[in-house]
Parts: sequence; structure tokens; C-alpha cells
Amino acid sequence: MNKVTYLRSGNVFIYTFAKKHTEMTDHLKLDIVKLEAAASKLRAMAHPMRIAIIELLNNNKKLNVTEIYESLHIEQAAASHHLNILKSKGILASKRDGKQIHYSLKNSTLLDIITCINKCNEAQ
Repeated sequence: MNKVTYLRSGNVFIYTFAKKHTEMTDHLKLDIVKLEAAASKLRAMAHPMRIAIIELLNNNKKLNVTEIYESLHIEQAAASHHLNILKSKGILASKRDGKQIHYSLKNSTLLDIITCINKCNEAQ
């Protein structure tokens, strides 16, 4: 039987896993601030329209708002709203080109999230 204990130090929980019949103990630090940030990104991604935007940008690399709302057959205001949420959570990057703003995926952030989700699903 495994024994799990934890100690809170500020915003960090330190979990200790003690395994019966062994001398080995594993430590895992869980930073509450980082966990909340990851959960916030996941909530932002977990909307059907935002998933569609992410897939669209993954296939096209860089698009402006007009290209996005026309491709998804939604209103410009709705596209802007969803893009703003994804950008504010660090999932999208934007670059101004004259009057247009082009959006793209922040691949390192997205890859980290996908890797995390895959690891969580493998553990089940």
C-alpha cells in the first residue's frame, strides 16, 4: 500500500509518495498558480468554436479575422470574441500587418497542453 502525504508551502503543495516495502520516496511539487494557469487554458480551449479555430489555424498557420469567420461561417464579432479569449490565455499569437491582425498558434504552448492531456489520458 502506498502512503501519500503533502505539505503546503505558500502556493506550492509538495506531495510525498512513500512506497511500502521499499526505501524509495518520490517527491512531486505542485504549484497551485501553474495548475490554475493550465486549467484556465484548458477551459479556454474546451469550446467547440475555439477547437474549430485551433484546427483551422493548425492547418493554415496564419489567418486574419475575416479569413477565420468566413471559413467557419460565423459572425465577425463572434470570431473576434473567441480569438481574444484564446489570445489572452496564451494559446494564440497575433501580429499586426497594416490594418489587419494575423493570428497563429503559439505552438510551444499548444504542444505542452496536448502532451499533458495525452499523459493524463494514458494514466487512466
